[in-house]
Order: sequence, then structure tokens, then C-alpha cells
Amino acid sequence: MEDTLQGGLRLKGISPLKQPGLPVVSIITVVYNGLSLIEKTIQSVIGQSYPNIEYIVIDGHSTDGTTEVIKVHEEQISYWISEPDQGIYDAMNKGLAAATGDFVWFMNAGDLIYSDDTLEKVFLNSPGGLIYYGDTMVVDSGYREVGLRRLRPPEVLTWKSFRKGMLVCHQAILVSREIAEPFDPQYRHSADFDWVLKALKRAEGEGQKEVIINTHLILCAFLDGGHSKQNIRISLRERFHSMTMHYGFIPTAIRHIPIILRFGWYFLRNKRF
Repeated sequence: MEDTLQGGLRLKGISPLKQPGLPVVSIITVVYNGLSLIEKTIQSVIGQSYPNIEYIVIDGHSTDGTTEVIKVHEEQISYWISEPDQGIYDAMNKGLAAATGDFVWFMNAGDLIYSDDTLEKVFLNSPGGLIYYGDTMVVDSGYREVGLRRLRPPEVLTWKSFRKGMLVCHQAILVSREIAEPFDPQYRHSADFDWVLKALKRAEGEGQKEVIINTHLILCAFLDGGHSKQNIRISLRERFHSMTMHYGFIPTAIRHIPIILRFGWYFLRNKRF
């Protein structure tokens, strides 16, 4: 297709594996017309001290110069493609399909890996999991820290934990590619909630101990006002639907009473959600 551009190290036959014995992490960034955001995200990924990173960038045929920024860094990007897509989760599914690593981690344009040694700390301290999760620092448009995310990760995370809402941010969870399903296209604004929940279910179904590991780290800096917040009402309806599918309607409806109360109290105190 004439609208498709692609590049990166993979097309030159260069593998992301640099240090045997450590898993390869496929970090996936999706972007569309994110010229003011993409550079910071790329820098946070290529600046990691962890050696085995496969970096994949999926661009939705940007027209604002985003693609030119990607090209500048293509010697540090495993694979990138720019072509029209059907929205953010279609782009994420393209990223999943392109990934070849042991784990996948989504870091969307504007979001950052929290520190340069984050991945190194994750895998050198706790090998052997299927899912690794942590906390999220919210930052404003100037990348000043606003505070930790309202919903905090539990000490022990299971698929039942999401009955209280999305306790772990999508950008603060790494999932084994073996259990990572495609995003469900019926959810236009909250497919990430459903995706993480399914991954947790599958991890627990493996019947192994300690497959879901709490890193006790801040894993990402999340840019406030992202896709879900911009479509908050539709997003909340979609999350309710997903919870109903997994937990049942009546338990979900009952669980939403304290969720709504906590949401309102937090907003009154902090003027953000």
C-alpha cells in the first residue's frame, strides 16, 4: 500500500536479544499525530539500561511530523510501521502481532517508563513470572509529577481484584506474550481493562505459584488526560459491561456503589480523577 511506511532494525536482520538468560521485552508504542509526545516516549524506552528490548512503534499514518521523529530513531527501534488503522486498539493489536519477545509492555505516546533502570530492576529481582505489575505516577502536560494514580495496585493481584476497578494501569503491567490475547474490538475506549483482566485469568489458570508478581516499583509515568479520560462516560460504560461479562451483573452493580463513593470523595479532595 502506498500509505504504508515501515523500517527498523528487524528489517535489517538485527535481533533484540543481547544478553542470553534474560527475557526479551517487546515494548509497544502506538501513536497518531503525536508530534509533541512521541520524542519523550521514545527516549524513555531507548534509554533503558536493560539489554533485551524489542521496541515496536505503530503509527496511524500521522500527518504532523510524527513519522519523521520515528525515522530519526529507527536505528534504535526494532520495527516501526505507519499506516491507517481503525483506532487505538486496532493499532495495539498490530503491535501484538508484530511482537516476538517473551513479554509485551504497552507504553503509549506521551507516557514514559519511570526510570532508566526500571526494567533491569523488574527482571533481575524477580525472575520467573508470567505477569509483572507495579504503580503509576501521574504527570501533567509539563511532565511534572501530580501524584500516584488514584487506584493503587494491591499487594496481591488476581483477576478478582478488578471487581474494584482497574487497580493496575495498563502501562504498569507486563504480560507474557504466551497469554496475551488480542484486544476485543467491541470495546472502543476500554479494551485495555478487558485485556488485562483476561491476562490475569489466564495467568492464574496456569496453576503455578507466583506467576503474578508485584514489583513494588513505580513502573510508568502516565500522562494525565489520556484516551480513556477523554471518553470517560463511554469508557465507564464499557468497563461496566466487561465486568458484567466476567463477574455477573448483580455482583458488578453492587460493587459499583463503593466504587462511585470512593471516586466522588477522591475527586472532591484532589480535584482530579
